[in-house]
Order: sequence, then structure tokens, then C-alpha cells
Amino acid sequence: MAAVIIADQVSKLVVRSSIPRGSWIKVGEKLWGDFLQIGHLENTGAAFSLSLPNPLWNKAFFIGTSVLAVIFILWLLSRATHKIQVVAFGLVLGGAIGNNLIDRPILGAVTDFISFDIPDLIRGMERFPVFNIADSAIFIAMCLLIVDMIFLSGKKAPKPLPNPEINLSDKEQ
Repeated sequence: MAAVIIADQVSKLVVRSSIPRGSWIKVGEKLWGDFLQIGHLENTGAAFSLSLPNPLWNKAFFIGTSVLAVIFILWLLSRATHKIQVVAFGLVLGGAIGNNLIDRPILGAVTDFISFDIPDLIRGMERFPVFNIADSAIFIAMCLLIVDMIFLSGKKAPKPLPNPEINLSDKEQ
């Protein structure tokens, strides 16, 4: 969780301080063209820039929802049965705190900066929606939880091997 929050906040600070809002830098342009771009976008909405009609409502809704989500994730974390769940819940917490409990209250928006081209993958969408490290952490966490549900859920954690204690007095008899 802490690693996600730190990486997310440091990367956003670098973007805000070095790239003017609305500007984009093509990464590896000679090799990949405009496949990957790093830019500076302030998002007052949710994922894919979905939002409520009023910026104040957005801020209150996303902060409130995040507080409830953090409480729920902490509860789930207390009931985790596998290490993969612990890692996934930590990633979700880091992403939720980074985006909605740091950025929104302080800046009023979330800084997004990673953009890549998905030619013809989704009809009418030329590029994948812009995102950040916190978004990536939440996505990775969801993938881990899906793996957990499919392959690990319902299976008990392996029992530790018994530690055979040799009692010399029993062998001597």
C-alpha cells in the first residue's frame, strides 16, 4: 500500500512540475510512433472521466465512496486467507488513497498521465483512457483477486508439515 501511494504521488508530482497541463510527450517515438505517451491531464471524474454534473458533487461523492471502500477493504483484509489477497487489498488501498483521499481533497482532481494507443481494439476509441499508477495498482489488484477466486478460493492454505519430535525414552523401551 505504501509503495503504491509513494510511487503514485511522486510520479504525479513529477508530471505536474515538468509537463504543462494538456501537453504530451511521445515515449520511444522512433520505435513505436505514438503508441505510448506521457502527458498531464487533470481528471475531476472517475475512471474514463465519468462524472456527476457538478464538480463539488464529484469531489464529495468520490471522497465519501473512497472512505467507505477503505473501511470495507480493511475489513476484507482482516479476513484474508491467502497472501495474494493481502497483496491485492494493499494495492487497492494504495490506489484508492492515492487518487481519492490525497489528490481530490488537496487538488480537487486526479492527475492522469499515461496514454497508449489501442488501434481498432474498441470501435470508436483511438486511445485507451488516460490513467496513472494508482489506477494501475487497482487494476492489477482486481486481476489478482480474479486469480484468487478461480484458483485459490475455497482451498485451504497448506498445513505446515508436522515437526517430528524424537523422544528417546520411547525408543529405548
